[in-house]
Amino acid sequence: MYKDITKVEPLGDLRLRLTFEGGERREVDLGEFVPLDGVFEALKDPAFFRSVRVEPDVGTIVWPNGADVCPDVLYEKSRPVP
Repeated sequence: MYKDITKVEPLGDLRLRLTFEGGERREVDLGEFVPLDGVFEALKDPAFFRSVRVEPDVGTIVWPNGADVCPDVLYEKSRPVP
């Protein structure tokens, strides 16, 4: 089921802590499934990676260059945070 992301916290090393609708928190390592080429090549720069934000109109995370990841994919690839 589709859940919007409401908060994102960069953790470093291509890892993010995400908060989904309803308050569920999960961690994801983008390095496990996002190819770091094309629009995602900029994520290799730690400062750029930390510029991630939530775009509420689409319910997912985005970077200043327009790179984004489907929230369903992020949910499936992430692990719950206790």
